[in-house]
Amino acid sequence: MAHIPTDDTLGLTQPADINLPKIEFSAKEMDVLEWKGDILAVGVTERDMAKDESWKFENSILRRLDDQLGGLLVEVSSEEDFTGKSGKSMVLRLPGLGFGPKRVSLIGLGQASSTTAFRGLGEAIAGVAKATQANNVGITLASSEGLSANSKLSTASAIASGIVLGIYEDNRFKSEWKKPTLKLVDILGLGEGLELENKLKYVGDVCSGVIFGKELVNAPANVLTPGALAKEASKIASMYKDVLSATILDAQQCKELKMGSYLGVSAASTNPPYFIHLCYKPPGGPVKAKLGLVGKGVTFDSGGYNLKTGPGSQIEIMKNDMGGSAAVLGAAKAIGQIKPPGVHFIVAACENMISGSGMRPGDILTASNGKTIEVNNTDAEGRLTLADALEYACNQGVEKIVELATLTGACITALGPSIAGVLTPSDDLAKEVFAASEVTGEKLWRLPLEESYWESMKSEIADMVNTSSSQGGGAITAALFLKQVSELEGHDMFT
Repeated sequence: MAHIPTDDTLGLTQPADINLPKIEFSAKEMDVLEWKGDILAVGVTERDMAKDESWKFENSILRRLDDQLGGLLVEVSSEEDFTGKSGKSMVLRLPGLGFGPKRVSLIGLGQASSTTAFRGLGEAIAGVAKATQANNVGITLASSEGLSANSKLSTASAIASGIVLGIYEDNRFKSEWKKPTLKLVDILGLGEGLELENKLKYVGDVCSGVIFGKELVNAPANVLTPGALAKEASKIASMYKDVLSATILDAQQCKELKMGSYLGVSAASTNPPYFIHLCYKPPGGPVKAKLGLVGKGVTFDSGGYNLKTGPGSQIEIMKNDMGGSAAVLGAAKAIGQIKPPGVHFIVAACENMISGSGMRPGDILTASNGKTIEVNNTDAEGRLTLADALEYACNQGVEKIVELATLTGACITALGPSIAGVLTPSDDLAKEVFAASEVTGEKLWRLPLEESYWESMKSEIADMVNTSSSQGGGAITAALFLKQVSELEGHDMFT
């Protein structure tokens, strides 16, 4: 394992050490009218807000709440034109009414309930709790009687996930901030018992990994250098040393492995590269299947000599170009707590900068498997780092590889900011990933690996170029590049 030197931080900026809020979740089967606390939040669909000819709620829970409040719920919802649409909410403050909660909030779920809607419900509840400085919240659904036992489990976990992620704020680089006050959440009417408690604990473990990933992405490039990212990876391995081990390779060790593609990207930076490999081994018995998670780890991307310029270049947010590695290390943190079957986590961390030692347009790089790459655009650097990272992953004997990257802007152009592109030659792996996305509420869309596009990636003087000579299809040609340069035959790969 390489020695990681202490990084001098430009601007004397260091993140504050902030303890994340700890929220205790409990699941209860009780009458919502008997619940006492700061906020009673009710998730309602548009159908739940229907009223009969007497201008009473048809939904039994809302009708009973409204009767308890003397018709105030119907009156205010009508005045505010609250109809249960997704993203809409209303809050009633109830001073001196002798009712259990201090406030009642109705939060819209839209026309139908889904994992995404329930996670949004949790996020909305977090927003109301922050705005009112609430310490405890009770949550129920206006209509839950038709849900199966499994649906109640997934609904409760989606709500809890939304609350934890909604309460979280990254205040490490602020001199002043308000501490979240929410400490206790009661989930009402969605079951109770050990299975649900374990599900909520699982949500906490996953969210801790998500928040860790967010913190890595949010950290500026003068704080999160490749060396700092390697240190964070080592800390994860130390925290869960019963199942995780870390191997950190420095530039010389990467040179010995002939990672010319990766080292070409890092050549101009004064911050040295570090190749990160976390290996997870489950505590009980042999590994039945091996999965490799590979994340793009470019902690700052200037574009190199193909410098990002102009108002649309977004060079000011290129600290985010290590988002793939943040997701991978966040997963490592969560998996260290959950302890599933065996996984490898791999990140080729570096910066893409400009100097006399940096790679130039027209240079030829040689990847660790001997493939040669003509660099016709230094701003297509992520795939160069990933080429060697994927080859390294293959050499670990993994059977499936999931690669996560901000690769490329063409994918955002095609699918927008809220949908991730999926490219894989394996239908089976695609089904697994899409099944997982249904559980988590993530939005994915599969793009084709059009082999005919590879013709535009061929070089006259090397094995390939790193960007297509044709217009359009940039996300597809990037995936084809990784498929070719890393010789992934025999491995199921998702990118």
